[in-house]
Amino acid sequence: MPGPIVWGMSDTSPETPDFTAMARDIAEVPAVEVIVTVAVNLMSAAAVKLGLTEEGDEHKDLDEARKLVHALAGLLDASATEISSFHAAPLRDGLKSLQLAFREASLVPDEPGQGPGEKYTGAVYG
Repeated sequence: MPGPIVWGMSDTSPETPDFTAMARDIAEVPAVEVIVTVAVNLMSAAAVKLGLTEEGDEHKDLDEARKLVHALAGLLDASATEISSFHAAPLRDGLKSLQLAFREASLVPDEPGQGPGEKYTGAVYG
C-alpha cells in the first residue's frame, strides 16, 4: 500500500505550492485512497470540534462539527458504490459514532432524522 498522500510543495519556497509536483504526486494515488483520506480528515476534524480529543472543550464548536459531520455523511453516501465495503464499513461506523457524540453534546438535540448527516444516513439513535 502506498504511503500517505503528501501534497507537494516547492523546495525553493515553503509558501508557494508546486502544482506540478502536486499533480504528479496525486496522479499516483488510487481514487479510493483519496476518498478514504478525505473521509478520515473530516472525521478527525469533527472529533476535535466535538471536543473528543485530549484538549476536550478547548476547540469544541458544535456549529463547525455539524458542518464536518454533514460533509462526511455526504461524501460516504456519494462514494458508497465506489469504495469497497472493506473501506466503507469502518467509515460508516465512525460516522455513526460522531453523529451520536454530536447528539449527546447538543444542549437541544435535533429531532430524529434532522441531525448532521442524517439526511444521508437516516435517523441515528443511541
